[in-house]
Amino acid sequence: MKFTVVRSKFIDALQTAQNVVPAKHTIQILMNCFIKAEEDGKLTIISTDMDMSVKCVIDCEVETPGSTTLPIKRLVNIVRELSEGRITFDIDDNDVVKVKSGSSFFKINGLSPRDFPPIPATEGTFCYRIDQKDFRTMLRQTYYAASTDETRRVLTGLLMAFKDAKLTMVATDGRRLALIENEVEFPVEAEKEVILPTKAVQELMRTLGDEGVLKIYTQKTQIIFEIGSTTISTKLIEGVYPNYRQVVPGGCDERVTIEREQLLSALRRVSQIATDKSQATKLTFSANQLTIVTLDPTTGEARETMPVKYTGKEITVAFNPEYVMDPLKNLTDDEIYFEMSNGHSPVLVKCSLQFLYVLMPLRIN
Repeated sequence: MKFTVVRSKFIDALQTAQNVVPAKHTIQILMNCFIKAEEDGKLTIISTDMDMSVKCVIDCEVETPGSTTLPIKRLVNIVRELSEGRITFDIDDNDVVKVKSGSSFFKINGLSPRDFPPIPATEGTFCYRIDQKDFRTMLRQTYYAASTDETRRVLTGLLMAFKDAKLTMVATDGRRLALIENEVEFPVEAEKEVILPTKAVQELMRTLGDEGVLKIYTQKTQIIFEIGSTTISTKLIEGVYPNYRQVVPGGCDERVTIEREQLLSALRRVSQIATDKSQATKLTFSANQLTIVTLDPTTGEARETMPVKYTGKEITVAFNPEYVMDPLKNLTDDEIYFEMSNGHSPVLVKCSLQFLYVLMPLRIN
């Protein structure tokens, strides 16, 4: 096997593939990436941790087709230090690789590709199509609400529901819930719900671009995302996601219009006084004014006031400030809306998108 590749294209593909490779693993082959050079001038690079796989395809000049596996972290470190230009790889029958680039020469010991695990194929499955930027926005505006408690495994993932000509994404940890919807065309027989692991969400947000179509293929226990020349596949979280519609309030008595950036800045400042991330912050809504207070018995008190558009009754509600800031960091609207009935019922955060965030208030003395 012998091929020549442009360094910039190769390092980009390697770094994308490297993200799923574990720092350590008892199975040595999983520390390697699979590399295959084909006669049509395509170089395929695959990495996997057995739960998630990444495949990248780039152009190259193939003198002798073939395949091997190489330790990806070492390969990335070497290629990163090379000057821009062409790199030639010459692999013998024992998977020993000679790497040449300009005046640089390396010899790397690989492993047989026969032991590398196969990755899922897309044949025979329905393909959902959605704009890459739209999908990345949906991920960004929901993922933070997923649970980190492994005892409730289904809540550590992100629900993707293809139903009623829409893709609905939901994440919840039992104390808050983020939901967003986007119209997607698919036949009724393709309606489906899957739970996407958080690791896959993070990799997708790194890989998705601002333009182009994302293709999604679902299987019984796997889901495959095709992003141009990069393919990400992952095992799904098994289990039944709770009925998230039940926690969304049917209606609220009061509605407040707030400048998002101003609220985020104020919350960041008052949260500096807290010694515990779960420290309660009180928000008091009165006539066209919001007062934000954090009180810590060991460090002191922080208070902010800011204008809002509100003419209803005075309401005081307490939250973990991190939970309020999370959606504010990921939304882009200049204005957002708080909807509530009193200081004890769930609060809805909305914006111009088909997005809502349900937040349970804290009960304090």
